Amino acid sequence: MQLKKLASLFVLLAALLGSAQAFAADHENTMIITLKDGDVTIALRPDLAPKHVAQIKELVREGAYDNVAFHRVMDGFVAQTGDVQFGDMEDGYNSQRAGMGGSDKPDLPAEFSDVPYERGIVGMARAQDPDSANSQFFIMLAPNSGLNGQYTVVGEVESGMELVDNIKKSDNPQTGAVIDPDRMIKVRIAADGN
Repeated sequence: MQLKKLASLFVLLAALLGSAQAFAADHENTMIITLKDGDVTIALRPDLAPKHVAQIKELVREGAYDNVAFHRVMDGFVAQTGDVQFGDMEDGYNSQRAGMGGSDKPDLPAEFSDVPYERGIVGMARAQDPDSANSQFFIMLAPNSGLNGQYTVVGEVESGMELVDNIKKSDNPQTGAVIDPDRMIKVRIAADGN
């Protein structure tokens, strides 16, 4: 009897591990961000936030995230980027307004989940209105349970978190604003190749 239970447990465990690997290998929902030190691979989560992930992928495929600054980076908290309106460091960068813009796409209704904000989680930035996320996102540098259920989770860093740790941090603990910030050099979806 115990042998059957062990065999059933093994089959269940194999199925769970197989589905996790299948998710990780989904090139259509893998975003690769090239930073100054190399590539960061993010598994996007359309199962949690289908509208947000679809909009991110549209912006990636338009090249909108290329050269966009990490305008807000707070040690032990987040690295925030994605302001395609004011954050493009090669086309219209405005250090005074970076972090206040979005894209030409509509704001999105919140898609909150119960996934906790742990190190490496990628969430959508927004204004006070829960339905105001647009193009900006952040990568958690450390856990912060205060964000749980308040911001839409769109993915998780699969590899390259040590490169995210190397992104230039702010000297201003109040705002997190970065002077002469690092940028996302290139952003692509794995399914699209180079």
